[in-house]
Amino acid sequence: MRSSLVASAVLLGLLVSSPAAQQSTSAGGFGSPLNNLTPDQLAGFGAGQVAFQKIETVSDGLGPVFNEASCATCHTSTVNGNAAVGGSNGRLETRFGTISNGAFDPMTYAGGSLIQDHGIGLSKGVNFVGETVPAAATIVARRRTTPLFGLGLVDAVPDSTFKTLAWIEKIYTPGSAGTVSTVTNLSTGAPAVGKFGWKAQNPTLFQFSGDAYLNEMGVTNPEFPNENCPQGNCGLLAANPEPGLNDDGTDVRNFTTFMSFLAPPPRGPVTLQTQAGEVVFNLIGCANCHTGTLTTGPNAIAALNRVRFHPYSDFLLHDMGSLGDGITQGVATGKLMRTAPLWGLRAQTQLLHDGRAATPQEAILAHDGQGAAARNRYIALPPSAKAALLAFLNSL
Repeated sequence: MRSSLVASAVLLGLLVSSPAAQQSTSAGGFGSPLNNLTPDQLAGFGAGQVAFQKIETVSDGLGPVFNEASCATCHTSTVNGNAAVGGSNGRLETRFGTISNGAFDPMTYAGGSLIQDHGIGLSKGVNFVGETVPAAATIVARRRTTPLFGLGLVDAVPDSTFKTLAWIEKIYTPGSAGTVSTVTNLSTGAPAVGKFGWKAQNPTLFQFSGDAYLNEMGVTNPEFPNENCPQGNCGLLAANPEPGLNDDGTDVRNFTTFMSFLAPPPRGPVTLQTQAGEVVFNLIGCANCHTGTLTTGPNAIAALNRVRFHPYSDFLLHDMGSLGDGITQGVATGKLMRTAPLWGLRAQTQLLHDGRAATPQEAILAHDGQGAAARNRYIALPPSAKAALLAFLNSL
């Protein structure tokens, strides 16, 4: 196993390294912008943050069913007593479905698969209320809102990098090899690598933004122009108070700019114990999926150009066995989940897709499927090695 890991590390080093590459950091803490932004780019970051924090109203197109009225309601962390916009408050959302003729059925006719649990109330004689899981659903899953720190760097990594990662894993660590999530880039109509969302269902932050604007807030926009039918009843949309296109794309671009320029989470103190813990992390196979280092491609924005960074994720889909959520989105079937990035782990109090784990150890022990071998190696470690590994994770 060790020889395979060493070989993988060598190839991965060739893949992610570049003479111009360097770690992108910020002088601030969680929620700060990237270093090396121009004044205009910093102004764009600020304007995007304002849009991100804005509370939408019915006149803005909110609803008629929705989850929250602002991006920041879910995507704000409390770190050391300070609010960090772009993080996560751990808000859990609900998805549901059933199995029909041997395949996953999102039950679109009943409003699936995502529940919008708020309604705007009375409009044109219709009382819009939050959706509920229908009795016929046999699969119900919770999903935790994820932090957005550093995702502009991930967005700037070429698709070819993730395809090469999948190839390397297939050859050197086939038991835990990831699968590329191939989705459609709605801006181009072409196939692209999905990187964002628990099922890697969105290929770009721009598409991620438009998707969330519609499905979380009910605000239609150019790439997502069709309103959700409340609880699957499309006839109710005749009473929608704002039936046209709610956003011309301006807000989606502002959200994207803000997220693109968010710095990655600052690393905690590095000690001899955390360094030893990273060695253990690599040797027992955690790094087979939680890739430590990636590099962005050429980019006109200097802060995103050939930057080496450390997300601890390959952003590929892996079969997680019983840890899968049972929901199918695109090529990501029920057991497949995207590798969660580990950077910023020390500031999170809920782990795994459904927030079931309160500590890194609980998250490790819940791993199954392709993650079971690394879990079992962790269980077999002596106490000192476990302590070192956990210290490393708690430094991220």
